[in-house]
Amino acid sequence: QVQLVESGGGLVQAGGSLRLSCVASGSIFRINAMGWYRQAPGKQRELVTIVTSGGTTNYADSVKGRFTASRDNAKNTLHLQMNSLKPEDTAVYYCNASVKHIRYGNIYKYWGQGTQVTVSS
Repeated sequence: QVQLVESGGGLVQAGGSLRLSCVASGSIFRINAMGWYRQAPGKQRELVTIVTSGGTTNYADSVKGRFTASRDNAKNTLHLQMNSLKPEDTAVYYCNASVKHIRYGNIYKYWGQGTQVTVSS
């Protein structure tokens, strides 16, 4: 099993910044992709950013230029620096990881418990 623990959410005014962190622990041989998703009330969960083990990073159009993801493979961590926050960024943010438990095993996806980000106008 793998546990993902997120931290760093909170309440911030529009234009402010927050930094989210996600730490993965447990039975990990390798983490392929790690990413952040978010879900606002009444909306579907959506991808914010995803980072491959090689460092390739993709962002949702809505956060490009404002959010920056960084990943430390040695520490199984993923950070999300969020700048110029807008009220529409308000959501629960979830960390996701695609994990191999053994070298030639299957890939399993895990989710964190989520961290609330609230941006006031």
